[in-house]
Amino acid sequence: MVRRTKEEAQETRSQILEAAQKAFYERGVSRTTLADIAALAGVTRGAIYWHFSNKADLVQAMLDSLHEPLDELARASESEQELDPLGCMHKLLVHLFHQVALDPTTRRINEIMFHKCEFTDEMCDIRRQRQAASLDCNVRIDLSLRNAVNRGQLPENLDTARAAVVLHAYIDGMLGQWLLVPDSFELHQQAEKWVDACFDMLRLSPALRK
Repeated sequence: MVRRTKEEAQETRSQILEAAQKAFYERGVSRTTLADIAALAGVTRGAIYWHFSNKADLVQAMLDSLHEPLDELARASESEQELDPLGCMHKLLVHLFHQVALDPTTRRINEIMFHKCEFTDEMCDIRRQRQAASLDCNVRIDLSLRNAVNRGQLPENLDTARAAVVLHAYIDGMLGQWLLVPDSFELHQQAEKWVDACFDMLRLSPALRK
């Protein structure tokens, strides 16, 4: 009975997340209320509050569902024991471009965050969470780049902190532009070339040297 109750609770949580994703995509985050999500999910607002503290908590849970498949590669490129950190980063980024372009759920969630989420009023919490996540991402990229330098895969005088910001901005720019105008360029078909172009910049740009 307890197991069945847990399964039902998990099913309800999944229904809420699916409804939220659909509502956010169609109306934007700021114009979607918890009542809208409850109606779409076929549950009460109380059921939503049982699983999520507020709208920001719901958005964060939606975002968290994207990270899990990529964690292993991210951890490998950050490990000092990894023999090919740059190769891991390359594989990670190619996979990311493929996933955004080809997986409907990943694409919708990214489009919501890039183009349909306004960080105002009740979304101040998620803004702070996104700021913290962005800074943490820069730190993790910096660590991966330093590992690549130590393995002789990147120039020894690479300014890894500056390069991390450039790489992060490049990835965000590629995704944001493609999600806004998908027909403007091929993302998944040319994924390896887009990543190669960025890595060439890390290897060759004088502006990224210490």
